Amino acid sequence: MLWENIYMNTPLIISIVILLLLVFLWFTYNSLVVLRERIKEALSQIDVQLKRRTDLIPNLIETVKGYAKHEREAFEKVTQARANMLKAETPQ
Repeated sequence: MLWENIYMNTPLIISIVILLLLVFLWFTYNSLVVLRERIKEALSQIDVQLKRRTDLIPNLIETVKGYAKHEREAFEKVTQARANMLKAETPQ
């Protein structure tokens, strides 16, 4: 009698197992799709930041050139002032 119940319920048990397997596969597939989209978004953000960095390099170079000119002028003025001070006669 117990074996008869098991044999009668076997198709139901197999159907439930297959259904559970399909649900598991469906959730797994959806999770993988979500992860793939997150990876694409992250790579896109990396590309944006690399482009931004590349665009900032010429600005940085121009800024450094401007400061270098200012530094050179300041150094020349200090050198000239020092030379003038050394040439100056001290009152006695």
